[in-house]
Amino acid sequence: MRDIDQLAAGVCRREPRALARVLSLIESAHPDARAIVRAVRAAPDGVDRLSEPHRCHVIGVTGAPGVGKSTLTSALVGALRERGSHVAVLAVDPTSPFSGGALLGDRIRMSAHAVDPGVFIRSMAARGHLGGLAAAVPPAIRLLEVAGFDVVLIETVGVGQSEVDIAARADTCLVLLAPGMGDGIQAAKAGVLEIADVFVVNKADRDGARATVSDVRALVRLAARSRGAWRPPVVSCSAHLGTGIEELLTAIDDHARRGIRDGAWERRREARAASEVEALVLARLRGWIVTQVDRSARMLGNGAGDPQELADQITATLIGPRERAGVSDPDPVG
Repeated sequence: MRDIDQLAAGVCRREPRALARVLSLIESAHPDARAIVRAVRAAPDGVDRLSEPHRCHVIGVTGAPGVGKSTLTSALVGALRERGSHVAVLAVDPTSPFSGGALLGDRIRMSAHAVDPGVFIRSMAARGHLGGLAAAVPPAIRLLEVAGFDVVLIETVGVGQSEVDIAARADTCLVLLAPGMGDGIQAAKAGVLEIADVFVVNKADRDGARATVSDVRALVRLAARSRGAWRPPVVSCSAHLGTGIEELLTAIDDHARRGIRDGAWERRREARAASEVEALVLARLRGWIVTQVDRSARMLGNGAGDPQELADQITATLIGPRERAGVSDPDPVG
């Protein structure tokens, strides 16, 4: 218990060592992680940090490999620190399907902030989780919120056209593009573009940047949206040169103010909480079902039972026989 209290106190002070240790507990699904978060919320200062509306701004940074996500994230950290904001970064790296390892090297591009006490950077392995994020990202965001960070930046792995989990986790989602990534037709096909709150055309010093900006702006104009809905701005910048970052921050601030004013921010956070609870429930159910299926498989292997009868037993245990009567059989041949 003393160790939990000490870690909770360290999290309240945003100590990197304490934050790193608790995040490791979260990634390993250790039960102490929940106790620590509860202890932080009941900190001696009496402030329940999650009850303070809009305290922490969660910003997602996503895009295809090579568009400059890490470099842009580093530039945003520098600009936010100039404002006096305390910033945390969760950088998700892909996991090798062969070795199971991950480089966790995104923080290398953010080394300029390594000694800044107002910045905390954590690399997380995707561990095979689809959608562009790691499974531990939602509870990690919650920890960083209660720790008192003003902004949490989430950098996804390099994504394609369907990895859109970041839309459910961020208050503001930045979709990065770069010149040479395809023409307007290719842009229109990319499903990931539909989640953007702000489009960022990075590497604006390269040839073709203006054409890319024009293509994306045309796409935004053609997109169907309800009257008065937020229209994603298209910001051109060069993270490497540090140009256009202030304009990007202005667009992010505009989106935050709009979301707070019209309630979109609150609705998005409620959806984020519902998604997190749903994922936890489904994970526990999946574990229970796998155990039951393994037991049934052993029975079948020994020549006992019938697949349909065993499936009926598992389903009846899970949802009850009365509800089972209304569930259609996916295998009419059996």
